[in-house]
Amino acid sequence: MIVKRKIMQALKYKVIKSEKQYDEYCQMLHDLDFSAKKTKQVKEEIDLLTLLIEKYDEEHNAFETLDPIAILKSLMADHNMKAIDLSKLLSVSKGYISDILNYKKGLSKDVIRTLSSHFKVSQEVFNKEYKLKVPENSHLQNASVMNTRKDLKVA
Repeated sequence: MIVKRKIMQALKYKVIKSEKQYDEYCQMLHDLDFSAKKTKQVKEEIDLLTLLIEKYDEEHNAFETLDPIAILKSLMADHNMKAIDLSKLLSVSKGYISDILNYKKGLSKDVIRTLSSHFKVSQEVFNKEYKLKVPENSHLQNASVMNTRKDLKVA
């Protein structure tokens, strides 16, 4: 019985069972990841936390049902990021970020790479199809032709 108690007390991290615990582990991972000194023990903690967080994500996330922009907005909220912060992270204009967040422009490969690296998610999260709102077709709400653009001939 004493051996079991010592083992249980020695466990610093456990399988994530709640959203609160998930948030705590994400914050710990963030803090460890940006710590100045990365000893072998710190690297092992990072690996363990990453594994636990990924396991929880696989079982509980809705990434597969959401479009990339909804996911991006959620991740921005989770990380207390504003559009200006995203603009700086991606080294692009505020206007481009606005167009992305308002479904007017798609995500480039470079943007997808940077976002997946920064938020520590798979590139597939951002590399899914979603409908853009093209100004010429804005009157066609929820139509399957939202991504198309028709050039009209001038007589």
